[in-house]
Amino acid sequence: MTAHETPADDEMLHLDDAVERVLALREEWLPRRPSERVPLDRVAGRTVADPIRAPVDVPAESHATMDGFAFDATEEYPLDLAEGVFPEDEPPPLDAGTAVRIATGAPLPSGANTVLKREEATVEDGRLSGTEIEPGTYVYQRGSNVSAGTDLFAAGDRLGAKDALLLGDLALDEVTVHERCSVGLLATGTEIHEGRHRDLDSPMLAGLVRSWGHEATYEGSVPDEVDRVESRIAELAEEYDVVVTTGGTSVGDKDYVIRALDDLGEVLFHRVRLRPGKPIAVARLPDHDAIALAIPGKPVGAHLVTTLVARPLFTGDASLPTVPARMARDVGLAVEGFTYGIPVTLDDGVAMPLGHVDSPLSVYEDTFDPSVLSSSTRAVTADGVVLTESPVAADESVDVVPYPVLER
Repeated sequence: MTAHETPADDEMLHLDDAVERVLALREEWLPRRPSERVPLDRVAGRTVADPIRAPVDVPAESHATMDGFAFDATEEYPLDLAEGVFPEDEPPPLDAGTAVRIATGAPLPSGANTVLKREEATVEDGRLSGTEIEPGTYVYQRGSNVSAGTDLFAAGDRLGAKDALLLGDLALDEVTVHERCSVGLLATGTEIHEGRHRDLDSPMLAGLVRSWGHEATYEGSVPDEVDRVESRIAELAEEYDVVVTTGGTSVGDKDYVIRALDDLGEVLFHRVRLRPGKPIAVARLPDHDAIALAIPGKPVGAHLVTTLVARPLFTGDASLPTVPARMARDVGLAVEGFTYGIPVTLDDGVAMPLGHVDSPLSVYEDTFDPSVLSSSTRAVTADGVVLTESPVAADESVDVVPYPVLER
């Protein structure tokens, strides 16, 4: 096979294998990425550059989680009452046989190990009685949330907005994260370059890249001329961390992108056993210290394969949480050995395959048609996608991957 021939179908990667290669590429590439310090209100969507270990115990001291009375639970009632303790106080040690009024959030005095709720307490003549309770009741124990030295986030983890809560509780004001990836988007195709066809893919891909926490810039289009395709990719690889092209990834006479990537670097794989979206390619461009993603041009397939295969490069996350449903119609598959992405709408736990003749988008009758559906942009009004390698029968239980899962 020559350098520019296309591998046979049996050399196409299964979807899981493609994702594993992308994650391995990310693990190799990420440590070389520059880093920066960011405040907690900017950590959402950012990737941890240095492992984060708890510098202190959280909480730093035990405190009450209920208004009541603090004392040593091993002592017997009645107990003498001392002055009250509030959250801003630093209480002295508690004497034996003594209890102290305590407010929610107030630190426990040394010598106390439990809190009796006010409603369960009786105070007469300055002495406390109440129900029997165990040590630790209504007490937020020192270090029970996080102990100093605990590993919390590894390098490569992607932070969410909620993680600012824990980081702030650790008294951290900033964390070290990798800089956002710069991504250059390039559409290929003479019909797009000359304005005869609209470029539908680039705005969608830019939105995905930004939703995954990175920076996307549209760099226009290039006609189907092999030298111009290659030179433009090389130019963008000098400027951007990742170059994302659309179109020109199949095996037609003017599909030059894979040839260009092969000349510029190393194509890690070309084509995945996924329908729609099969002809994706991922390449290293070592002379430019960049990565290239070649996305097929049909828009619905482009979205599916990008979210399933390219998303892990940007987020480190290949998980696909699902919701259960029942399939509304039989859906047959024409060719075995592929993962099929069937767009569905959800209504009260029933998944209607959008594209089926009985759905609002009539593309196929009984057998799923990924080729036509891949261009049918109304398919994006689906609620999610069913990934299956086997035909699906009406009323069969299926797992639906909601589209928001793929785009976050």
